[in-house]
Amino acid sequence: MNFFNDARQYAPATERNREFILEVLQRVLPTTGNILEIASGTGEHAVFFSPRLQPRQWFPSDPNPMLRESIAAWQKHSLSDNLHPPLNIDARESMWAVEKEGIEIAAIVNINMIHISPWSSCLGLMAGAGRLLPEDGVLYLYGPYKLGGEHTAPSNMAFDESLRLQNSEWGVRNLEDVLAVAEKEGLKFVEKVEMPANNLSVVFQKD
Repeated sequence: MNFFNDARQYAPATERNREFILEVLQRVLPTTGNILEIASGTGEHAVFFSPRLQPRQWFPSDPNPMLRESIAAWQKHSLSDNLHPPLNIDARESMWAVEKEGIEIAAIVNINMIHISPWSSCLGLMAGAGRLLPEDGVLYLYGPYKLGGEHTAPSNMAFDESLRLQNSEWGVRNLEDVLAVAEKEGLKFVEKVEMPANNLSVVFQKD
């Protein structure tokens, strides 16, 4: 959605969830280092989080060129000198831009991607986190999940159905399936935090 006279895109959910997500990030992220955001979308999270998470360096990314333009346009309206230009990263790729550029990553943040992408994106995300994160490095996920194969709310069930109608490869995932993939990549499940609107924050550490 675009309400501006430039490349900035607007996602209403961002303003609703950003304060709650920030509260968790301030607690679980390393106190310093480079934070890579995979699937940054419009860039609104990046410009909100980066000044509030200094001295950490924030690296947004997205495979969609229109969204990278949106991130860059939002960046022009941010005074945060720790927010870096958006990178072209598709989580499914076997080597990410940060690897090619030799950027060491302390943590990875991924918000609202796993359900709005093919399962292969989740597999790629976990593989990338397994490759890139140092010992005790953090992977943070946010979004809706099924628990034990069951939706946590009727609204999530309706959302899941709407996603699958848009794309048969999309959908709300079983958290247990995500945890199993993470474990295979050397990522230890640390905690899940119940969030507003029937979402979860899920935190992993590189084992």
